[in-house]
Amino acid sequence: MRRWALATTAFALLAGCAPQGDLYRRPLAANPSGFVAAELAFARLAQEKGQWTAFRETSHPDAVMFVPQRVRARDWLKTQKDPAEAVKWQPHAVYVSCDGNAAATTGAWQKGPANGYFTTVWLRDPKSGETRWVLDHGDTLASPRPAPEFIETKQAVCGSRPGAAITTAGEGADMAVGLSPDQTLSWTSTVSADMARRVSVELWNGSAMETVIDDRVAAPKQP
Repeated sequence: MRRWALATTAFALLAGCAPQGDLYRRPLAANPSGFVAAELAFARLAQEKGQWTAFRETSHPDAVMFVPQRVRARDWLKTQKDPAEAVKWQPHAVYVSCDGNAAATTGAWQKGPANGYFTTVWLRDPKSGETRWVLDHGDTLASPRPAPEFIETKQAVCGSRPGAAITTAGEGADMAVGLSPDQTLSWTSTVSADMARRVSVELWNGSAMETVIDDRVAAPKQP
């Protein structure tokens, strides 16, 4: 399970002074801190309005999550009631496309005695500035991820790059690949037949796509 099965994400800090209606519409340009602010605001909203309410209100129309199979987030969230206690989380790192219109954040979550990690992929509408999550997943951990002194930020190198490589999945696997408009950030999610999952994020470093996140979730234990 991850923050999903336990109940998921939350909004905070940097968004604290912004009017609520502006939380997802502030100009980001190629500014990694804008995506950090969106993740923090997401976490805070979960505490203020409820966990699944926060997920619904911040999701992209094409957003997906894993329960453990891949589901369209908005469809699945329609039937979910907010838990009495929302999960808490904090971003530890953010990886941003060259043009600033896509990013992945990753960090730690806590709920009661349980803890784990999460990864969220965000898309920003370059016209409206609206920022919404398009993929969210995570898992439990035996030991908490240590909080960094500073949130790590990394941006893709700008400039031309080869077309996206073709990736194939194993037999019976459900795989999806996402790509930022400028092709400098990509994310791949694969769910195997046994419901094991892998989510990876790659960033263009000027000569190749470099893996910056590689999350692997074991298949659920059979009862």
